[in-house]
Amino acid sequence: MMHRSLLLAVLGLLLGTSVTAQPQKHEFRGAWIATVVNLDWPSCTSCPPATQQAELVTLLEDLQATGVNAVVFQVRTEADALYDSPFEPWSFWLTGSQGTAPDPFYDPLAFAIEEAHKRGMELHAWINPYRADRGSDYPKAASHVTNAHPEWILSFSSGISILDPGLPEVRDHVASVVGDIARRYDIDGLHYDDYFYPYPSGSFSGISNEDDATFAAHPRGFTDQGDWRRDNVNLLVAQIQDTLQAVRPEAVHGVSPFGIWKNGTPSGVSGLDAFDVIYADAVAWMNAQTIDYLAPQLYWSSQQSLDTDGDGRPDRPNRQRFTRLAPWWASVRNDRHVYPGLGAYRIGTTGYGATEIPTQIRITRANDDIDGTVLFRPYDGLFRGNLGLDDSLRTNLYRTPALPPPMPWRSQDAPGTPTDLETSAPAGNQSGAVPLSWQAPTSGDAEARFYAVYRIPPAEAGDLATATAQARSLAGVTGETTFTDAPPGDGLYTYVVTAVSPNSVESAPSNAVQAQGATASEPTDRLAFGLLPPRPNPASGPAEIQFTLRAPASVTLRVVDALGREVARLLDDAPHAADTHAVVWRREAGVGSGTYFVVLDAGGERITRPLTVVR
Repeated sequence: MMHRSLLLAVLGLLLGTSVTAQPQKHEFRGAWIATVVNLDWPSCTSCPPATQQAELVTLLEDLQATGVNAVVFQVRTEADALYDSPFEPWSFWLTGSQGTAPDPFYDPLAFAIEEAHKRGMELHAWINPYRADRGSDYPKAASHVTNAHPEWILSFSSGISILDPGLPEVRDHVASVVGDIARRYDIDGLHYDDYFYPYPSGSFSGISNEDDATFAAHPRGFTDQGDWRRDNVNLLVAQIQDTLQAVRPEAVHGVSPFGIWKNGTPSGVSGLDAFDVIYADAVAWMNAQTIDYLAPQLYWSSQQSLDTDGDGRPDRPNRQRFTRLAPWWASVRNDRHVYPGLGAYRIGTTGYGATEIPTQIRITRANDDIDGTVLFRPYDGLFRGNLGLDDSLRTNLYRTPALPPPMPWRSQDAPGTPTDLETSAPAGNQSGAVPLSWQAPTSGDAEARFYAVYRIPPAEAGDLATATAQARSLAGVTGETTFTDAPPGDGLYTYVVTAVSPNSVESAPSNAVQAQGATASEPTDRLAFGLLPPRPNPASGPAEIQFTLRAPASVTLRVVDALGREVARLLDDAPHAADTHAVVWRREAGVGSGTYFVVLDAGGERITRPLTVVR
């Protein structure tokens, strides 16, 4: 049954009224990073490792600045590896030659984990369990499964090949791959997508008799081949759950199924469905509680009807409407988490105007049984085309940071308490920077995965327990024991830090320190301008700084160091038109490596962005 809050939200949309979307302290704000066909990263198979690393750092910086707190990073695209695997060859999409390691050597998964954790973001390793060859025309390595175990392969007229889900040895192989990743890499989760049995494509209508021999050899008492295929997948899901529990129990287990479970469910929804076409029964996994979260791919508009011919008038009912599907998935959660996948890549297409994804986020927040969302994909949906979604998230919906939601069925142990919190911010601070540092806990019942930094205004400093429970008090999340804040006003703020476990369970707060905020203030509503993260970041040469004005304004643009000392003034109260502008910082020879802050002031408002300089 639809929650009353969601019903009110939908009615608000239909009547043209606003829907409240208050920032959440606990919310999964994910983004898929697709590596297959170099969709998001790396930009090319011929890029040298240093370029790939710089690109990934920039992508993570951009996602962090937008408000994303978890990245789902694709490391196995077609029975290959974007990490140093003992089971499968290096991916073609990384080096341009399957089986060839990066040169000079680095491990992308280890690098991505380290860089994400530094920035207070979870990293979930994303694999495709069955796909062996998506029809790619590059040569396969001798160690690739299509060559090493051709008896495990089902091939189809569409040109794709998959590992045969009905074979016990295939399930064991995939579980071994998962166990190896979980054993050797500090992942926060293991995730896989919706490619189970093959999707129809063109004249190919899906699997027919290709697995008849396997069904005859391993029926397990089934007489209906469809039920048997679904059980094959169910067995793999349960085996992966058992493997993770044995090897890395703190890592969560998530799947992103196709968005329609069964045709006609819920009522009014029609289209291709996972249950009867690709034999994926996500409801069964929820009922068996063999996963921790689902991220169903709900890449459809929330609009009731769609204007398909572009004449400004709706002419076709939307039979895959987001407002039907999202609450239905929430209704079958069975005490597990649901994070709808949002089709950010569709912005600019039918039904996907600039407000569609923000509308969908507001709808999910109005439903108590939805715990967050995942964006597909970062570059097309957020950072390419200047369509404004990243700005809407950063300055509005994701204006305050958030921790991933804790899972009640997982460990509730808390880390020890951080100690010796201190700040080097000077008295009468005018820089907009408040550097903080602390000591990691030396005891506790759980690992300190991240640290939550709280900025508490003077009026609330008398009740730290209440203040730290508020989303508005959370200034940042980091994996390091240092943090530089940019407070939004000139009050005397109180800061405390908590340690955060892998399940987002927090320690008691550290000792409190006080620091003076800067004089320029940031309003609670949408800013009159936007400042994009500098590029590249880290920068070993010139860095480009882009900002957008929504009205003409005089702009001051500075670069300061971590102590608030100005090292460059790029614009000095310079008038600019309402538009997007770019300034290049070519730093002086005396500016060394380290963390700096780009400070933009316009019309009494301020935004600060970090920039790392490397030599």
